[in-house]
Amino acid sequence: MPANTAAAIARSREFSHYLQRLLTARPEELERLQARLGQPFDAAEMEAFADWQALSDAEGLAPALRRLRQAVVARLICRDLNGLASLDEVVSTVSALADFAVERALASARAGLAHYGQPIGEDSGEVQQLIVIGMGKLGGGELNVSSDIDLIFIYPESGDTDGGHHGGRSISNHEYFTQMGKKLIALLNDVTADGQVFRVDMRLRPYGDSGPLAMSFAALENYLLSQGREWERYAWIKARALSGDAAALADMARPFIYRKYLDYSAYGAMRELHAQIRREVARRDMADNIKLGPGGIREVEFIAQVFQLIRGGRDRSLQLRGTRETLRRLGELRLLEPAAVTELLEAYAFLRNLEHRLQYLDDQQTQTLPSGADNRARIAASMGCADWEQFMNRLNQQRRKVTRHFEQVFILPTEGAADHPLSELWLDIADCLPVEKLQALGFSEPEQVARQLQSLAQGQRYQQMPLNGRKQFDQLMPALIEVASRFDNADATLARIIALMEAISRRASYLALLTEYPQTLQRLASLYSSSAWVSGYLTRHPILLDELLDARVLYATPDWPQLEAQLEQQLSQADGDVEAKMDALRHFQHAQSFRLVAQDLAGMWTVEALSDQLSLLADIVLAATLRHAWLDIPSRHCDTPRFAIIGYGKLGGKELGYASDLDLIFLYDDEHPDAAELYSRLARKMSTWLTSATAAGVLYDIDLRLRPNGASGLLVSSVNAFRQYQEQQAWVWEHQALTRARYVAGDAEVGAQFEQERHAILTRRRDLSTLRDEVLAMRQRMLDSHPSRDEDPKNARGGIIDIEFIVQYLILAHAHALPALTANAGNIALLATAAEAGLIPAADAEAARNAYRHYRRLQHAARLNERQTVAPDAALLEDYSQCRALWQRVFEQALNFS
Repeated sequence: MPANTAAAIARSREFSHYLQRLLTARPEELERLQARLGQPFDAAEMEAFADWQALSDAEGLAPALRRLRQAVVARLICRDLNGLASLDEVVSTVSALADFAVERALASARAGLAHYGQPIGEDSGEVQQLIVIGMGKLGGGELNVSSDIDLIFIYPESGDTDGGHHGGRSISNHEYFTQMGKKLIALLNDVTADGQVFRVDMRLRPYGDSGPLAMSFAALENYLLSQGREWERYAWIKARALSGDAAALADMARPFIYRKYLDYSAYGAMRELHAQIRREVARRDMADNIKLGPGGIREVEFIAQVFQLIRGGRDRSLQLRGTRETLRRLGELRLLEPAAVTELLEAYAFLRNLEHRLQYLDDQQTQTLPSGADNRARIAASMGCADWEQFMNRLNQQRRKVTRHFEQVFILPTEGAADHPLSELWLDIADCLPVEKLQALGFSEPEQVARQLQSLAQGQRYQQMPLNGRKQFDQLMPALIEVASRFDNADATLARIIALMEAISRRASYLALLTEYPQTLQRLASLYSSSAWVSGYLTRHPILLDELLDARVLYATPDWPQLEAQLEQQLSQADGDVEAKMDALRHFQHAQSFRLVAQDLAGMWTVEALSDQLSLLADIVLAATLRHAWLDIPSRHCDTPRFAIIGYGKLGGKELGYASDLDLIFLYDDEHPDAAELYSRLARKMSTWLTSATAAGVLYDIDLRLRPNGASGLLVSSVNAFRQYQEQQAWVWEHQALTRARYVAGDAEVGAQFEQERHAILTRRRDLSTLRDEVLAMRQRMLDSHPSRDEDPKNARGGIIDIEFIVQYLILAHAHALPALTANAGNIALLATAAEAGLIPAADAEAARNAYRHYRRLQHAARLNERQTVAPDAALLEDYSQCRALWQRVFEQALNFS
């Protein structure tokens, strides 16, 4: 309660003609205000305001709702103007009043139609409820104090009413709900001696004023699919069901509003809608309108909502209704800079507070600054300013901030720019080959490049593009030719870019992305120049073009705990939708892989460190897949499965590359009688989730042949069965494989049991002669299928496999005496461990460590450029020679090259 209630009310009356009139006409309202000014007008007080159950008929309800509105608005005006109410309180209280009024009016309208009985769905046979949809600021819970309310009326099914219990007439559900809607509108909208509750605007319904007042689900869905326009997507973002089946409505509307892909075409649609508003503002001389004019409320809303339309389908955390909560979320996602969000929130609050003060004057739905000196003085003082000039300076400062941020988001970078110097080259390519121009640009085979460009321009995909898409394509190609020409391998770079442009030529959203963000073109060309593998990966997954937008994100060291939390949030948002979860996993893995390869090409990672990152990424994806695949097992007997994923090979040794498959086995430890069957189903489901090709691509290829008994063995094994197999049946090569195995994901206790068994197997005492013979025999079998070649560092004698065999032999031969060898530390570290223990000469170990690094760098570089072999030089041959010498010392025999 303010220190002086009477002074607070008197001050408010000075700023509001409406309040002055109301309190003069209704002394009882003044008494209520004096008694309760210190507390917000909440839903409980609205409920207690009258005996609503006794006011079911329109004659009694209409004046009571209008008196309630007067009481709510009077208190809001006084609380707001005296600093007792925040903007949140003002908009949420008015929105709560609208919700309450609709609820009471709906109940009254329903009672007034009781003689028709209940509306029954013709398909379900169930009683139907009208879904009153609040649009605009009502839907977003952001109503201003004198706002109208935008409504749409929907009902689930066609059918007829049942005529009631007293032989009443039956009418169609359509007619019934139309009558109900008309009654509801009249109760709220009609002007009486007590004024209105809310002006009701129905123009946002399908077909606008010419459309039916109420519409069935099926008709609405057909309309949205076949005729829904871009501006309606924008409007439906805030749609909220005030009654009836909210979940069904949301499920139907969501695919219309939010696309599964990143929808950069939304920029153009929103830009055109804004241009229409600007033209209307100019035509009607509405520059003083703080909602629609430059730097006004609508521009803040557009900034928030364009990101929702672009990304809301991919990130459900953006499927919000409120402008301010959306802006805050954009800041958290770094889609807007935090400083920009702060400025926009500050400007939005200023403009909304000003909007309310304009409406407090006479309770009019206005956003236009007053012209009279007296009202100007009132507005300036109510906004805390000494005079109109000071107020206008503050207002213009806030509007300039909004305009600056709006233009940064919406102004097309090429708008108003001169044509690109190479535009003529591209536009004339179908008729003539600009060989000399291409040669001057630096292309080494200009005639071949010219024919590739001509083939693109004459191709069916380009020729059949929609006009707007072709316009964007024509705008992009000259710039792409130019940036490609700057690289040493200009011909290859442009050829790879042409493949991308062919792939996205019918994907308007990707063309829009590159058009909206021309700064990405240089980054794109750099990556396409650097690696054939990367260019192929990006061309297969063009959704990753989005990753090029922000270099800070693209080249930021991964924060894996944060990224893991983001993935879990996305998966949780897709609860119950397996396809959406599979896509979320793929988008996450592809995006993180792409960021890593961009950082790799920028020289930010050694091969070893990069493999650690890729392995950690696989661990996170496998853990998430396990958690959510288990949730999709309907008869699961526990919330957390006693089940673990074990990684072998490159995953186990943390040496993954970009396209490596995953060697996995699955273990469980669970006494439940259905455990074996349930965990087999889980393993099959996980395999499907990981390997299926969806619209988002493939996650990982997996290899399960290292499980006990190989391809003929069970898909999952109990820990006891695995232990028994390893101790009694496993071959030496399977124990070799254990040297590069580790617990990856799932139940930590099962993982610990695996690690314990692994340690026990690796530290067994073995007959060295027998072990050596078996290891050598295994190596020979591999040579029989993959002969030694110097251009293949993996299979060459003295190459990667030989070093791995040396390490594996040393582990199996000596880990019983030197348990440190069982650490899953990688071949480079284990060679050092063996040398420190005197198992191999230190100099030989160091030479092998350096060679192993060299081999992996060569192999990695070859794969990035999609080559299967490397060119053997003197340094490589010397590495082979030194590693062959180490082989001879370890196995006491020279390497056989046959």
